[in-house]
Amino acid sequence: MIENQENEQEKIHMKSLVSCLTYLQIQGFDTQFKVIPEGMLSLKTDKTFHPSQVRVVHYYRFEGESDPSDSSILYAIEATDGEKGTLVDGYGTESDGLVTTFMHQVNDMNK
Repeated sequence: MIENQENEQEKIHMKSLVSCLTYLQIQGFDTQFKVIPEGMLSLKTDKTFHPSQVRVVHYYRFEGESDPSDSSILYAIEATDGEKGTLVDGYGTESDGLVTTFMHQVNDMNK
């Protein structure tokens, strides 16, 4: 029963990218990550992580209301040192090649 309530509460917060980011920040995912040629950079601590050092706890896909091609994907990520944060990328043809390559190398990815 409690798990169903948590799932319903999560669905309410996942209707838009902004509300999802806010929800994840409340859950402790307060770092923003950026993929650079050397790996995934924490904008909070300036640490760089390799794909083997991160776990995708969850990911969410969003489509633009007025334009379905305006899509994005939000990753909730935890690094091996415990740092938790988010990474946003375009989806499909709008994706960043560096992010796509990095995420394909991540072995620990949950939905």
